[in-house]
Amino acid sequence: MARPGLKLGIVGGLGARAGADILNQLVRLTPVKSEGDHREISFEQKPLVEALSVASPDYAPVHRKFYVFDALSRMEKSGCDAAMLPCFITHTFLEELRAELGLKLISMSDAIRKYLDQHHSDASQVGILTTPFVRKDGLFDRILGPNRAAVFPAPWAEDAMIKAIYGPTGFKAGGPVDTIEAAIRTAIESLEDQGAEVIVPGMTEIPVILSDFPKDRRFTILSTNEIYARFALEETGQATQKPFKIGVLGGVGPAATADFMSKIVNTTQAEKDQDHIKVIVEQNPQIPDRTANLVADGADPTLALYATAKKLERGGADIIAIPCNTAHAYVDRLQRHLDIPIVNMLTETVDHIAKISPTVRTVGILATSGTIASRLYQDALRAAGIRAVIPNKSEQDRVMDAIYGPLGVKAGYTSGLCAEHITAVVKSLRAQYADAIILGCTELPLIELDDDLARSMRLIDPTQVLASKCISTSIAMQGAR
Repeated sequence: MARPGLKLGIVGGLGARAGADILNQLVRLTPVKSEGDHREISFEQKPLVEALSVASPDYAPVHRKFYVFDALSRMEKSGCDAAMLPCFITHTFLEELRAELGLKLISMSDAIRKYLDQHHSDASQVGILTTPFVRKDGLFDRILGPNRAAVFPAPWAEDAMIKAIYGPTGFKAGGPVDTIEAAIRTAIESLEDQGAEVIVPGMTEIPVILSDFPKDRRFTILSTNEIYARFALEETGQATQKPFKIGVLGGVGPAATADFMSKIVNTTQAEKDQDHIKVIVEQNPQIPDRTANLVADGADPTLALYATAKKLERGGADIIAIPCNTAHAYVDRLQRHLDIPIVNMLTETVDHIAKISPTVRTVGILATSGTIASRLYQDALRAAGIRAVIPNKSEQDRVMDAIYGPLGVKAGYTSGLCAEHITAVVKSLRAQYADAIILGCTELPLIELDDDLARSMRLIDPTQVLASKCISTSIAMQGAR
């Protein structure tokens, strides 16, 4: 049985009458005891207009790809769990669509292959009625596999069939039924003459045309629209898994966001592009400065942070990562209004220190004045039984200049004065018996420190901790689905 609330979309504009026929088949085939047992269906009938007709030898489905993607995106946004595409041309690029969308796309190819395996396993010659584009693409060769041969009408019969459907007086234009049926019959006879044992309509209009054909012919013509509808009902009987997606609340600051993305890519164990995790980034550098709000009278960034997080949520993100330490002062306020979790970089960093370095007793904190004032790191360290040490006033001024100053990292500098400032403060914290130092501003790991200093002191990069946690969460959540 379908789970309650399952919503199925149908892109009807790919062929108005064919789409309506599949909708009718879905309703007819759904086992019901009352009206409430029917599926919730979103049927979008927005006509597709292309510069070249499908009948043209130069036809390419570029515009159709964009049209279908936009339609499916609207369906996904409206809450559809799965979608049907009553158009064989669209199924030539189905995998491209699947790679970019979260909802399940029901495959006509799989439906036909399954039906043939179950009901015509002994058929070695399969006749195909389809467009020249689909024939040349090899869609049906892939459907039939190596043990069945695809047979197509003779060129003149195929041409007559295409004109009968797509021509100015054809089926799509509401042309005369007798002429249209005669052309389809001619194509069928061509297949029969070539030894076709079963015939598969490869245009969704053909089952509509054939609905009045006599049933006593010696060959079998499949009702592909009905087969597709039955298959869709079977395939949507339970919830489906969508690819895991990390949402990145970016722009706070922009260089730190780029650094975080680089660490996500470099930390992921992948042998090819497709092994990497899907990531959606909402880069909003106009979010008011967090430190200015926390330590002075700067504008409140909460609403801007929330609006950006909601965009990620609506975009299908499973978790949210914020590569900005100071922004975590606002995480509790945001989290209670979101339906997906924010991975807390600060608490994950403290947990990371406790796990990899259980002997650490004192940790220094290098961060913005806002992060220091919020006491987020100090409180998290204290809860873990770790003593926190922070720079004094003059040292904190040097840290802020290394971040915000005219020669600081936010201005694009990673060496020189900013490195001198951080080196001096690191040495001061080390003198206060710090066993490790948290680089608690996401721009600080970008500063190039002397190799000897880096080797002599354990420097903790929260951005790397966040990236690793997002990847491990992805693996865990995918495995639980």
